[in-house]
Amino acid sequence: MPNVTLPIAFGLGVASFASPCVVPLVPVYLANIAGVSALSPELSSRRHIVFNTLFFVAGFSLVFIALGTVLNLVVANIPMDVKQTISGSLLIVFGLFLFAATRIPWLNYEKRMSFNQARGSGYVRSLLVGAIFSIGWTPCIGPIIGGVLAMASYGGDVWQAIPPLTAYCVGLGLPFIVIGLLLGTEKATRAIRWLSRHAVVTSAVSAALLVIIGVLMLTGNLGAMGNL
Repeated sequence: MPNVTLPIAFGLGVASFASPCVVPLVPVYLANIAGVSALSPELSSRRHIVFNTLFFVAGFSLVFIALGTVLNLVVANIPMDVKQTISGSLLIVFGLFLFAATRIPWLNYEKRMSFNQARGSGYVRSLLVGAIFSIGWTPCIGPIIGGVLAMASYGGDVWQAIPPLTAYCVGLGLPFIVIGLLLGTEKATRAIRWLSRHAVVTSAVSAALLVIIGVLMLTGNLGAMGNL
């Protein structure tokens, strides 16, 4: 698999965090993994928030990497040219759907967490919330992780699926950790507001990137992109 997919997967992870389905709800997710007290003026222990956030990130990372590994095992015996066609086509479809979701409101239907669900905290609970977050894909994040899974299945063996999926999870998880570290400060509030205002633009750029990668896969030129 071309090395270029690693920075692309990382960037798509950051884009997933900045999507309209995720970034406005960051306080809700943090409250669900660290308790509502994490959002109060009397901020709870930074260590408590960061460690719970790390377990949350580990939860969705385990699910995404496991899905990619299983998918790669399923398609392991499919000829490379066929995988190239399927992966490229899926990337284009995911990209077009993601772009449509920025223009058609009802495509953004999602199941959201609420502050009422933020009862208690704990590392195991944070791990499970992360796993639930990964399974409850919304239209904004689903096409992006679907595109990363398509890129992961493009490799020659199961081990080649792990690096791009790990890069994606790091890109998605790192902003959660950073916001957790800054929680309760004006910097965190400004960052969330700025990302929320530009979330649609981020999704549109991600959609274009998925389509471009899909076209490169279909034409067999993805490897040449890594030499640029």
